[in-house]
Amino acid sequence: MNISYVPAAERTPDTQYLQALQAILREGIVTPVTAQDKPCRTLFGGKVSFVYRLENGFPMLWERNMSPKISEKLPVTTWRQSVGEILGFINGARTTQQLEAFGCYWWDKWATAAKCAKRNDLDEVPLKPGDLGPGSYGAVYATYPLPGGGTFNQVETLIRQIIEHPELRTHWIEPWYAPANWRIEGRTQQVVVCPCHGWVNFRVLNGALYMHMTQRSGDMYFGVPNNIIEHAALGMVIARATGYPLVEYCHTVSDAHIYETEIEAVENILIPRINSARTFPTLTLDPLITDAFAVRHEHFELSDYHPFAGIKGLEAAV
Repeated sequence: MNISYVPAAERTPDTQYLQALQAILREGIVTPVTAQDKPCRTLFGGKVSFVYRLENGFPMLWERNMSPKISEKLPVTTWRQSVGEILGFINGARTTQQLEAFGCYWWDKWATAAKCAKRNDLDEVPLKPGDLGPGSYGAVYATYPLPGGGTFNQVETLIRQIIEHPELRTHWIEPWYAPANWRIEGRTQQVVVCPCHGWVNFRVLNGALYMHMTQRSGDMYFGVPNNIIEHAALGMVIARATGYPLVEYCHTVSDAHIYETEIEAVENILIPRINSARTFPTLTLDPLITDAFAVRHEHFELSDYHPFAGIKGLEAAV
């Protein structure tokens, strides 16, 4: 088994997320100008960091329900979209159509025809609608451009290195291809959204796998809860592929922010729930699946999940 969970009844409630929200509201700097044209409060410099001992449960928010569907028209629940996203990325998905094949449907608003027309591919040709670009997560994880031509698969190499040289401190993947992300005069950005998360470091210690994901930028209300789910699930996938039990997942957000439009819900709905903290659920991965690139969201099963209700209007923010 990837994770040795303690029985659900013996788990300790986790309030790290709500404490982080409180810190941002208390200490965050008001930033009136953002790329999303919405002011926010920002806590910068890695001051928001979570450490999850996975025996205590899978780090899926209990503060609101991550199981409902974003829309009744979609075939998957919210948390499965999160898992589907990262599985698509490690398999090289870079278009909305490819991501939908993995069960992730929320990229349409970021890869519109209008936005893609403002971005180029590596040959300086405008992106086609639905193309996240050659600097997007899937492209950089699976086909990282090499000097002089050719590509490099980061995830495949990561798995091999953990198996062949578990003692190394260089078990690392990242979504950032620098030439694709700069936005200055004379250079066209080659990605519809600069990668926000996915700087991942693994370490094998005492025969077990530890994982740390650093997030460049995180919307703490909507985005970060999904990012925690998908990367903890990625840890399970890498653990299965390498044969090591996953014992700890750490998550650091460099630029942690709450948009002003979200503050009322954070203050009046989420933070008060700290007084009735609940425990994390159990997430399991089909024991028959060992190939990291064959895993799909359908291979995961959720149990022992008892969250508060969802927040009306949150799904519309996707």
